[in-house]
Amino acid sequence: MPQQITKGIKQLCHEANAQVETLTIEDAIKLHGRDDVVLVDIRDPRELERDGQVPGAFHCTRGMLEFWIDPASPYAKPKFQEDKKFVFFCAGGLRSALAAKTAKDMGLKPVAHIEGGYGAWKKAGGPTEAWAPKAKKAG
Repeated sequence: MPQQITKGIKQLCHEANAQVETLTIEDAIKLHGRDDVVLVDIRDPRELERDGQVPGAFHCTRGMLEFWIDPASPYAKPKFQEDKKFVFFCAGGLRSALAAKTAKDMGLKPVAHIEGGYGAWKKAGGPTEAWAPKAKKAG
């Protein structure tokens, strides 16, 4: 018997967008570099390597998001405990809508996501740079 998916990605994204702030690309670019805002790039490292990154953005893959946000998790990141606005983005604005909703559901606030994601950021002339992964620590 085949699976019966009762809620597809379109509905999930629609629901997420109804519950979190969605920033236009113009408004998102204006937030770049502000001390009270954390831009959170949830793209996969292969995407960053291929397409570049937003300077100063905090990188957290979508798969680790919940674990990095939860202060009780052994993987918790102090960045998510800061009293700032968290603006999520992905390549096109779908994964980031889901990520922002999840973060909000977990109690992180305020949160938003960028309509059109990194693709819109680049197209609008937002600052970008080549990805420079952090060097692995020796032994």
